[in-house]
Amino acid sequence: MRLRCAVLDDFQGAATESADWSVIEEQVEVVALREHLDGEDALATALADYDIVVTLRERVPFPGSLIARLPRLKLLVASGMRNSVIDYAAAEAHGVTVCGTASSSTPPVELTWALLLGLARGIVEESGALRSGGPWQSTVGADLHGRRLGLLGLGKIGSLVARVGLAFGMRVGAWSQNLTKERAAEVGVELAASKEDLLATSDFVSVHLALGDRTRGLVGAAELALMKPTAYLVNTSRAAIVDQDALLAALHEGRIAGAGVDVFDVEPLPADHPMRTAPRLLATPHLGYVSRANYTTYYGQAVEDIQAYLAGAPVRRLP
Repeated sequence: MRLRCAVLDDFQGAATESADWSVIEEQVEVVALREHLDGEDALATALADYDIVVTLRERVPFPGSLIARLPRLKLLVASGMRNSVIDYAAAEAHGVTVCGTASSSTPPVELTWALLLGLARGIVEESGALRSGGPWQSTVGADLHGRRLGLLGLGKIGSLVARVGLAFGMRVGAWSQNLTKERAAEVGVELAASKEDLLATSDFVSVHLALGDRTRGLVGAAELALMKPTAYLVNTSRAAIVDQDALLAALHEGRIAGAGVDVFDVEPLPADHPMRTAPRLLATPHLGYVSRANYTTYYGQAVEDIQAYLAGAPVRRLP
């Protein structure tokens, strides 16, 4: 009898088209689930008859309590090589092998700039007005050249975002708790004196930090109050780094010019979530990693992970 494999959150129906799954079809029946399964009970029920699960990024938590309710589960494949919502100890205790895949940093960099440019030039408003017969020109764009781009985080993604900013002729500064002057100089940017200084002096602020105890709620009401009323905030990293209620208040009260957000406290975003109707907000449904090349890598290597597991020699094991 063939094993059964569930591919989670295949919203676009792209998973089976992004890789050659036929190489495992004699041994594995692959089922792509296009609807998000919300909550442990729903997951436990829907995945009860599957031996393999392929999960996308960190959207679906796999705590020990869920793993214990999936006695057939033997292999869990996560896209990327880092996943903070899988209980690895529980997986090992229940005999579940966990594997990952490679992941490119360039798609989130590109989306960061899509959001930043969309905000700066009022792309959504102007396009909507043009298509609906509205006013011919209703916004005045914010310049990038000569303006200050402030980066919270200068890791792999932040460094690439910085280089694009420099190419636009922006003055680029960065801050994180462990960032050194030498590291900033390597990228060609200025080390901000403090988080507060970066927020107060930047015309555009972009978040590129990993979520952890030190970064959760790092940008709250007090930090947003430091920003210029003409400044924009972009977050393509993790929602919990920016206090969602504080951001909503700042947008509604016009205390910042706008925000570009790709990550949310609940995903997929409920139909009645206040982020859907917030003013001055350009929002996308967590598209940072969603690109053809990344999907080819994710699902192509997921197939490789499954093949290797079936051969008794798992690859790219996590953590």
